Amino acid sequence: METVGIVGAGTMGTDIAHLAAECGFRVILFDSDEFALGKSFEKIRDRLCRYRREHRIADDRMSEVLSNIKIHSKLNDLVNADIVIESVTEDLEIKKSVFRSLDVICHQGVVLASNTSSLSITALASATKRPEYVIGIHFINPARVMKLVEIVSGMATTRETVETAKELAKKLGKVYAESQDYPGFLLNRILAPMINEAIYALYEGAGSAESIDRVMKQGMNLPMGPLELADMIGLDVVLAVIEQLFNGFSDPKYRPCPLLKNYVAAGYLGRKSGRGFYSY
Repeated sequence: METVGIVGAGTMGTDIAHLAAECGFRVILFDSDEFALGKSFEKIRDRLCRYRREHRIADDRMSEVLSNIKIHSKLNDLVNADIVIESVTEDLEIKKSVFRSLDVICHQGVVLASNTSSLSITALASATKRPEYVIGIHFINPARVMKLVEIVSGMATTRETVETAKELAKKLGKVYAESQDYPGFLLNRILAPMINEAIYALYEGAGSAESIDRVMKQGMNLPMGPLELADMIGLDVVLAVIEQLFNGFSDPKYRPCPLLKNYVAAGYLGRKSGRGFYSY
């Protein structure tokens, strides 16, 4: 396993590409949006330049990492990848379309992984003729910093595919937890309801955003409060995960807070839009 293909040059795809390049992999970073591709590579380069100024990285090491990353706007260029990680928007039909195309492009035996945070791996695998090679590798934002990845098997995923995912995780310096293919997997099944309940507390006037976050940081020793964390993740992403839990389990305890829905409808998406539960 020498070449990692990544589909999607957004926040997660960019971080995974940077991480893989630092760990010595050749990276094929694809996005159909050439502007997004350029911004992604520029973000990685700017970050490395900052590290160089801070004497955290040498010039030759910076050049080596950048040379490991090749950006491509044609999906067919992923043909030489040994493993592909899909990291596009959290929409089942869009992701299935990506997997359908990858199934045609990639060589037999290549593992097709999804970085989805909540969608069914079994459903994604159904879009291919190789469901045994489809797996979830859920990186946690920010992907370069957070140590954990969730490895999620679909109904047809083989142990060989699981072992390949574990091997990749180890080479990227990650620890992994295996999860069954249920909505939200392990992390978001626990995390998303906590965030949702914090939003309900704000919605019902139980406390200010600052008070809610302070209670959880100081009382539970969390590095970030749930509302701060929601802003960092993106409120649109948080809502999508909670709705997936609500629809997947048909359980009212996962009902998304109306305030969250209103914030997303207004375009208050957190840090990436400049406003969420806090202003940035």
